[in-house]
Amino acid sequence: MTLSTPSAPAQENDLPPLLNTLGLLGVSLTLIVAFYYQLYLSELPCPLCLLQRAGLIVAGLGFMLNLQFGPRGTHYGIVMIGALTTALIATRQVLLHILPGDPGYGSTFLGLHFYTWSLVSALLIILAVALVLIVSDRFTLSLPTVARWGRIASLIFVILIAANLASTLLECGTGQCEDNPTFYQLLGLR
Repeated sequence: MTLSTPSAPAQENDLPPLLNTLGLLGVSLTLIVAFYYQLYLSELPCPLCLLQRAGLIVAGLGFMLNLQFGPRGTHYGIVMIGALTTALIATRQVLLHILPGDPGYGSTFLGLHFYTWSLVSALLIILAVALVLIVSDRFTLSLPTVARWGRIASLIFVILIAANLASTLLECGTGQCEDNPTFYQLLGLR
């Protein structure tokens, strides 16, 4: 006969939800900046830019799944796949414009083009996920508002997904997207 001792109550670790909320807000901020370039600076995204946005959306979906269903390795795997996809596509675009005398494509911020910032963002996401996986089971915080902010971040992200789908449909219509888009095909506006 074995005697069992009562185990200590499990402490809830608020760090993963906080970090996933920050990750989702970071992805959302990147997508908002992309819309700023598209709508305010009138720089329609090229096919590689659209693929980078898709990769960021996949990464954001992983963060959102963690917020909605709890942190899981599978969800972090989705984040990593999205971030790696974004990094590879952004690297391809950087390499397209690395020739001497090539001015690059689009506006710059702090001397770097948006596709370079996309690469930096993807690499930061990969680093952040690695750090989350390292420290998430070691620290406990008491943040009762994390769940509410996670829901708000998820709502913002879902709206950005819908906006990206709508803008891509307007830009490309029902056919293939142009390599160097100058107008919204479905609207016929220049």
